[in-house]
Amino acid sequence: QVQLVESGGGLVQAGGSLRLSCAASGRTFSSYAMGWFRQAPGKEREFATAINWTGGTTYYADSVKGRFTISRDNAKNTVYLQMNSLKPEDTAVYYCAAGLISTAQAMGVQAVYDYWGQGTQVTVSS
Repeated sequence: QVQLVESGGGLVQAGGSLRLSCAASGRTFSSYAMGWFRQAPGKEREFATAINWTGGTTYYADSVKGRFTISRDNAKNTVYLQMNSLKPEDTAVYYCAAGLISTAQAMGVQAVYDYWGQGTQVTVSS
């Protein structure tokens, strides 16, 4: 069992930065791939970025590539999402998720993630 708690959301002006954190409970955190997904108002939840269990491989949606950076610290059971050059269209609830995923093709698939956080709101004003 893994419990995930996101933090770091808030209101920021366009062009600004935020860093989200996702703290995980459980001794098996380092076994899990971690992903960040987001859901904008009136839209379906979508993949943003993911990182494999070692932290050695990362994956990004085209919409965030070059602006967002995912990282993890297995000693602290925490995954981070550094968001730079934020745009109003990045406004969404951001969720972290954990899954025992071993293939690149599955990293962006919500159904393969076993555990989800409650989400944190990010609002980018224009």
